[in-house]
Amino acid sequence: MVAAFTISASAAPTYTLRFNHVLGPNHPYHKWLQVWADRVYERTNGDLQILVFHSSQLGVEEDIIEQIRMGVPVGQNTDSARMGNYVPEIAVMNGPYFVESLEEVWALNDLPMVQEWIDKLANEYGIRVLSFNWVQGFRHFMTNKPISKPADLAGLKIRTPPAPIWQESVRALGAVPTAMNFGEMYTGIQQGVVDGAELVYDNIEDHALHEVLDYVNETKHFLLINFEVISERWFQSLPKEYQEILVEECNKAGMEASYEIERDTAAKRARAQELGMTIHTDIDYDAFRKAGLAAYERLGLTKVREEIYRQLGKI
Repeated sequence: MVAAFTISASAAPTYTLRFNHVLGPNHPYHKWLQVWADRVYERTNGDLQILVFHSSQLGVEEDIIEQIRMGVPVGQNTDSARMGNYVPEIAVMNGPYFVESLEEVWALNDLPMVQEWIDKLANEYGIRVLSFNWVQGFRHFMTNKPISKPADLAGLKIRTPPAPIWQESVRALGAVPTAMNFGEMYTGIQQGVVDGAELVYDNIEDHALHEVLDYVNETKHFLLINFEVISERWFQSLPKEYQEILVEECNKAGMEASYEIERDTAAKRARAQELGMTIHTDIDYDAFRKAGLAAYERLGLTKVREEIYRQLGKI
């Protein structure tokens, strides 16, 4: 890991990017986003500075994305579900059981269809995707009762990010999707506004969810691919060399973060048990996979999914 650098007042950077994410300061992403910032700072001799803000300190995700579109030099860790609000097809990357390994995610970078979506986000909506090599791991339903099959989720209100693919996926898998910002989730569960959430293991201790939820049901329904996005206008204002450095180091740090999260899953799983949560593994995956197909159908993404699989060589 590259050591952190201190900016001196006498050597102020020419370019400064303020980068926001919703996760806590102990989440692996925060560390690796800072590694990315440090490496960029070093390679540009302090001329390009990235300031990383955790826990939505700069504001909620949707507001930051709108600022990005207006050309403000801010960035956001987001996902293809929210990018799907602009280019609907790209939301397929956050669909249920879409990909199942990091290697499949890396392969998506080379697909013509995916590159078309990335270009459209930049050219038509002002959103520059620096990297989507940031994978938080598998998301599971976290509730106060065991969940083995889609029918077990019937009537349960599950906190869901406010984007169509999340909403329709959770609905297809059997629950009642309830849009709620990440920072409101603990209180929402505590007050009974929602009955649970679908999250990754790293979210549990970071947000004290073990205090309000009893079960981690290992449904593995999403392999959570995250996108690091900034303003296309601001990106184009950078020297070409800086653009390349920004992208290269973001891709590199993302892969390192993803592999670390994958390696540490067993430890985080054990930690959830230490905190009093029950890990429920009696899951009917065939039933969940079959149910999840309805989300693609409802959003008109079935053919998109099939084309991606064809380009990946999966069909």
